[in-house]
Amino acid sequence: MMMMNARVRPGPRVWMRSLAAAGAVALAGPALAVNDLKGGPGVNQLNLHEPVTRIAADQMWLHNMMLIICLAIFVAVFGVMFYSIFKHRKSKGAVPAHFHESVAVEIAWTVVPFLIVIGMALPATKVVVAMKDTTNADLTIKATGYQWKWGYDYLKGEGEGIGFLSTLDSSQRQSSDSGAPEAVDNYLLKVDNPLVVPVDKKVRIITTANDVIHAWMVPAFGVKQDAIPGFVRDTWFKAEKVGDYYGQCAELCGKEHAYMPIHVKVLSAADYAAWVDGKKKEMAAKADDPSKVWEQAALVARGEKVYAANCAVCHKPDGKGAGPIKALDGSAIVTDADKLKQIDVLLHGRLDKGMPAWNTLSDTEIAAVVTYTKNSWSNQTGQTVQPAEVLAARK
Repeated sequence: MMMMNARVRPGPRVWMRSLAAAGAVALAGPALAVNDLKGGPGVNQLNLHEPVTRIAADQMWLHNMMLIICLAIFVAVFGVMFYSIFKHRKSKGAVPAHFHESVAVEIAWTVVPFLIVIGMALPATKVVVAMKDTTNADLTIKATGYQWKWGYDYLKGEGEGIGFLSTLDSSQRQSSDSGAPEAVDNYLLKVDNPLVVPVDKKVRIITTANDVIHAWMVPAFGVKQDAIPGFVRDTWFKAEKVGDYYGQCAELCGKEHAYMPIHVKVLSAADYAAWVDGKKKEMAAKADDPSKVWEQAALVARGEKVYAANCAVCHKPDGKGAGPIKALDGSAIVTDADKLKQIDVLLHGRLDKGMPAWNTLSDTEIAAVVTYTKNSWSNQTGQTVQPAEVLAARK
């Protein structure tokens, strides 16, 4: 009986195979829930992103070339070392040689590393110089980092005058806050307003920031540039393929750093021209006359939409705030009879308290959202803020 039991009891190899199979299933489970994101990260990605610019392709070539050189050096050095240890070990009667300086060896281990470094530095320098050449751009766009969103202003080229904010899609933020996020390919990478550029055009990106240091990074373009308050930096890219490309803020910028994605949509020349035309018409429709006097109900309705698109992420839809984010429901500034106090906060922000400036909103949008917060939840102040008051406060 003991012999029979011994025969049927799984051996170590069977257990190892079972564990390996279970591990493979466990690893495959989450991986099957999402797929590679075209233009963004891949499932279990090891290599760099697929390049869609000449610079990114050169960066990948440099990466592979230097990896091969380092691997060759590693194999050569450790190969000689292990061969010497094995071949000239004491057990085989090896007798150590006694010598001092060797001119040939000294020259060899000085010249050879020098040539290797030069061979790596020359192509790397060429790529770095090309990365910094932002001249002769077809399109110039300013990217401003805010806690925690990006503002884009088209300064030069087709689309000049267009400006908007790009914020994490509210549905993905809610999914993250739920603690059980939905398994989607573009998790925490979907935005409400992607940056749109034409294909095969040199796009210069000017970076700065409104509050703390951010970094504008799109791996498929080979671009990463810090955005520093009070400073202006620039970089560029020229996308060679139409499509959607993703990145994130690459500088630890605060508690919501993970919720600051970048989405660049590259369009054909015809589609880009159509987008520019549509965007300008949209902006013209939103360009309200600041001298217009609004009814309170209309401002509240408009302000509710502005609040949901820009403020609810931090202050919550119910105005209760969270953690260091102050509640607007019952806020002393919101309920204060002096309306200029809240207007000033929106126009200039409170960087020491994590509140960015919202001066990119129009006078009507600011008037609407202030009126909305003053007459929502428990803040039934009855106060109305007109766009002309905001316009006067800007001066």
